[in-house]
Amino acid sequence: MRTGEALVEADTAWSAAEPEVVIGELDGPVGNAIANMMGNQSKGHSKVFAILDCDVQVRPVTVMISKMTVSDERYTNILMGTVQAAVANGVLDAVRAGDLPREKAYDLGIIVSVWLDPGVITEEIDHNVLFGTHREAVAKAIHKAMRHEPSIDWLLDNQDSITHCFHQMGLDGEL
Repeated sequence: MRTGEALVEADTAWSAAEPEVVIGELDGPVGNAIANMMGNQSKGHSKVFAILDCDVQVRPVTVMISKMTVSDERYTNILMGTVQAAVANGVLDAVRAGDLPREKAYDLGIIVSVWLDPGVITEEIDHNVLFGTHREAVAKAIHKAMRHEPSIDWLLDNQDSITHCFHQMGLDGEL
């Protein structure tokens, strides 16, 4: 099993994509988690397969779930349209790049927790920008997961020089 995360954003806050991925064999814990997720839907946190379009499911099988509670129709449509397609394309980009072995496309499963900024409800957004950041972020998270990035050595060497950006904002009185 592999895990990864990434952050990709354009100039505007609503463009931020910060997926977290879990990747593993379908005949192991990840496959069991995917089956349980699909069978245990919950209001506001629907689990859906990543698709390129209606009736075109991506491989490796990928389940996405929102980190935010979904209750707004516009948010839902953006999440289950632009972002869902971006996730699917990011997975295929990872296969094309060799991060996910093509020969394992039917044996691996991916769980993607998706962050979609709630600002998309009220802001004027560019769907191409949103698609691009989410696509790139999913491919980047998979790349990092499959390469165990960051490594434990890098983390130990850099632990004391890194401060979480929101923690720093709190320290600076900006939260």
